[in-house]
Parts: sequence; structure tokens; C-alpha cells
Amino acid sequence: MRIGILGAGGMADALGTQWARAGHEVMISGRDASASVARAATMTAEAARTSAETPGVRAGSWAEAAAFGEVVMVAVRQAGLAGVLESAGGALRGKPVIDVANAEGPYDPARPIAPLIRDLTGGHVVKAFNLCHVDVWRLTPPVFDGRPLAVPLCGDDPAALAAVRTLVADLGCTPVDGGGLDRAVLLEATAAFMIGLWFGGADAQAVLPPVAYSGV
Repeated sequence: MRIGILGAGGMADALGTQWARAGHEVMISGRDASASVARAATMTAEAARTSAETPGVRAGSWAEAAAFGEVVMVAVRQAGLAGVLESAGGALRGKPVIDVANAEGPYDPARPIAPLIRDLTGGHVVKAFNLCHVDVWRLTPPVFDGRPLAVPLCGDDPAALAAVRTLVADLGCTPVDGGGLDRAVLLEATAAFMIGLWFGGADAQAVLPPVAYSGV
């Protein structure tokens, strides 16, 4: 699968490297072209360290990464989101678009991020990967107490959801159906709530009981 990534920061590095290691073609993009090229080279070397079959990671402009990807991940800061999507042009229309963003500062449920990306791009947005710190996505695989990490997905398009489920499984994680894109606001709010608990020193994973005790 060809994966375009709008961004060249931590999330692009962690997830992009894992997907390159799994054999996907990856192109990253960032504001500084030379820094993106250097990041791509580092990602390629890291992926090749454990997989001889990796096609490597390349760097391009926003528009090039958007056009390159069969699936495109948006991994830029919220403040620059609209400008980056405008620079990507119309290449995202009709494509699976993965939104990994969380709010910077207090979360406003009246201004959810995922529908904004959908409206700006015309893409089939899937909200995913926003509940964990970037270092979790560097684990190979992310398994805790013998259980693979579960990754909730919120989206409306069946083909886009299927593509993202594949990418979740390639990380060694378990995709979980979180409902339509209208429920992405709940996923974003969950991240804001859990991050607050973690920063307060609480073990947020201990908040919920196992499914056998969930009352279902």
C-alpha cells in the first residue's frame, strides 16, 4: 500500500517507520524540505534494521505526499492544519484520510477535528491512533500484559475503514469499531480526558473493568 503522510514529526516517524517495516511504501512531508529528507533517511535505516524487505521512506511536498498515498495520514499540529490541507490541494478528495490529531489546549467538543478535515479535503476520514503517546507506536508490537493494544476507529466509508484496519493489524494491534465519524468527537474527548488523568499521575487503563464485568 502507498501511504502519504502530511507531517514529518513524531507520529509520522513512529507510524511511518512501522508501516515501512511491514512493506508499505511511505512518503512523508513537512515544512522544511531538507529536514523531511533527513527524517525519511533515518526512518528507512530504522525500518531496514529489522526488515530487509522494506521499500524505504521518501520525502516530498504536501501536495506530492497527498497525491502519492492510496491512504493519507494527517499528522500536523492543529494550528497549521487548514494551511497544510490547502497546500495538499484536491488530491485527498475521495481517498481514505487518517486523522490522528488531538486538540492543543482545552478540548472544545463544538469544534471537532475529524469533521473539519473531512470538510476541507473531501476525503473519507477515519479517526484513529489518537489515544496513545507517540512512543507507544514505536513498540514492536504494542502488547501490554499479553494483550495487543486495541485501536478504536471512527469513520463512515467501508473501504477507508478496511484500509485502516489493515494498517492497525500491521502494527500488531487490534482494530476496534468505534462507530461513524459522528462519534469521532467522543474519541477526541476521550483522549482529552485520559491525557488529563495521565498527567495527574493516574493509571488511566485501570479506570475500566474487563468486558466480563462491563454489564454487557
